[in-house]
Formats: sequence, C-alpha cells, structure tokens
Amino acid sequence: MYTDFFGLETKPFELVPNPDFLFQSRTHRRALLYLDYGIREKSGFILLTGEIGTGKTTLVRNLIRNVGRNITLAKVFNTRVTSDQLIAMINDDYGLDISGRDKTAMLRDLYNFLIAQYAAGYQTALIIDEAQNLDGNLLEEIRLLSNLETDNAKLIQIILVGQPELRRTLAHPRLRQLRQRISISANIMPLSRQEEEKYIFHRLEIAGNRNAVTFAPGVLDYIHRSSRGTPRITNRICDFLLLTAFTERTKDITIDIAEEVIGELDIETVCWRDETPWQTSSESTVDKDFLIKQLYDRTSKLEDEIGAINRGRGASRGNASDVSRIPEETRNDNHSVVDSDRDVSSRYSEPVTAGKSPVEDKMRRFEEEMAELRSTTATIAENVGGIKSSSKGILKRLFQR
Repeated sequence: MYTDFFGLETKPFELVPNPDFLFQSRTHRRALLYLDYGIREKSGFILLTGEIGTGKTTLVRNLIRNVGRNITLAKVFNTRVTSDQLIAMINDDYGLDISGRDKTAMLRDLYNFLIAQYAAGYQTALIIDEAQNLDGNLLEEIRLLSNLETDNAKLIQIILVGQPELRRTLAHPRLRQLRQRISISANIMPLSRQEEEKYIFHRLEIAGNRNAVTFAPGVLDYIHRSSRGTPRITNRICDFLLLTAFTERTKDITIDIAEEVIGELDIETVCWRDETPWQTSSESTVDKDFLIKQLYDRTSKLEDEIGAINRGRGASRGNASDVSRIPEETRNDNHSVVDSDRDVSSRYSEPVTAGKSPVEDKMRRFEEEMAELRSTTATIAENVGGIKSSSKGILKRLFQR
C-alpha cells in the first residue's frame, strides 16, 4: 500500500519469518554458528531457545534454505500432538508412507529409512520447532529416536527449538539422559538499543530503500522501550509507523507520530500485560523459585541499607568524626563499620534537626517496603499462579528503584 510512496520494493516489516530479512545480532550470529557447527560435526542433540518473537523460526528457515545437499531434513512445526502423531509427522516429512501404519510399523519404517540414507552417504536431521509444547513423555520418545544408530554413527541428528520454558522442562530429573545428550545449546536474546536501530535500517535496506524515512530524535529510543528489543513487536510498530506517515504524506517519523501509533496499538497491554517487572520477555508464567529469590534478594538489600542507616544515625547523634566511642577491638578488627559510617555520612548528609531527620524518614520508608515485600513473598509462595493486582504496584516500584 505504501511501498511506492517510500520507494520500497516490498513491505519491510511484515511478520512472516522471511530469511531474506534475517538480521544477525550478536546472539543470532552465535546461534547460526552453533547450528552450523553442530550439523557439520554431527553433534547429536542441538538446543535453540529464545523468547516469543525473537527470530527463532527465521533462523530455522535460514538453516533449511542453506542446508547442504547431502543432508536429508525433516521439519515438525506442530507439537501439540500425541506420540503416534509425532512419529507420523516425522515419517511423512521424510516422504514415508504412513497410511494404515501403527506406531511400531512407523518406527520400523523410519529405522530402515535412516539406514538407507546412511548407506547412501546422506546425513539425516530432524528439526522440531515449538518444542516447549512437548511434555516429558514426548521428549523421552524423541530421545529414544536418537538411539537409532549403527556401531559407529548416529543415524539422526535432532534440533529442538523452543521458548525458554523448554529449558525448565528439560531440567526435570527424569529427562537427565536427554540433557546429557545435548551437545550444542544456544539462546537468542532481545536486541539491544543499538542492534534494534541497525535492525530497522537493515530491513528498510533489504526492502529497497534504507533512507525511506527519517526518525526524529528520541523516536528510536521510544520504539526500543516499547518493543523491549523483540523483533516481532518492532516489526508491528514500524509497519504502522510507515502506514501512518503515508496517510499524512510525510517521510519524517516524529515523536508525536510514534506516541500516537504505539498508544493506539496498546503495545504495553497487548504484548506485556502478563509480564512481571523484572522479566525481560513476554512470558506470562511466573517461575516461583526465581521470583521468590528475587524478592528475598531485595529484602536483604533493604536490610543492609537499614543497618547502614542505623550506624550512620548513631554516629551523627554522637560525633561522626569521633571514632573513640567505638570499642577499640571493633576499630582494629572491623574497619568496615567505620567505612560504612563514612559512606552513610556522605550519602545522607542532610542536617539532623529536632524531630525526624531525613535519615529516619529514609529508614522508615525502607522498613515499610520490607513489610510489604515480605507479605508479597508469602502470597507468591502460596499462589504460584501469579501475583495479585494489588501487589503489582509494590513490585513495580521496588524493582524500578
């Protein structure tokens, strides 16, 4: 619709995983290298993970496009299946007849096919996308497929691709044998601010015009804050930015246009509504152990702050420069107390007046936060399903400090 106006040959920010537009950030480049090495070296299981929208499928499609001619590849993209359906999908993608075949017959057909491929000098690989949907039983079935081997070679190489929760599933004790067989592991991270800017101009360039639009100061920062470095969300934002600019017949993306478009898309609610403040992804499931650890770490820091304030307040009420009041053994053996007091004096240098001092107010606020934090921690420990809305404001304030 707007391509002619901006001098583009195609839309630069479509949501399809087109490998032509693959942008190699630091972690994307490393993942590509790992995948290529793992396949060339026949490294057994390969694990590739990344948050929703970070480009896993684009990487996989790039791998499929560039795979060597001596590699026979099968792909499974639907993983909400039974064990029998999974084997049927694998065999079907290898071109094997699955009509009227039970699981035992299909496994025998697959083994014979792999033997024939090996004898003909071909390497056989299997890519399973969206593998986070596989439960422990199906993952164990996949491990058993890797047992198909000759005396000196594996007959099939398996690449598991999925969201980070796949790693938590694999961490289960019953899947220890599968974990031990994963020789290559890569994780794709969101784009940094600098990478996201390069990503946007890279896609414009591939689409035919790197200079199709200009971004006013602050716009790219705003896009990054809204997308949190997730390519899929960046595409969605930029597509609507171009569309809005086209309707206004301008090639300048101003901060007003960006705020209007991102506000209308309601990115914060639609994409990040279920995310807790300390997560860097759109994952909606709260990891209880991780969450509680974060909360207790924060509590410990607050307790350290209160301890430092108490020491500083005591020194201020007496004589902060006179350490003779501190027992000699403390001065000799625990210099950190004196150093900590000096730190507090420099950080809280407001004069101590009658009534409550600024230091006392600071300590009172810390103590209130600690009480709220302990209450929230107890609630989460009892309710793994998430955080009550009344707690979210507290957590957001604490973790943005």
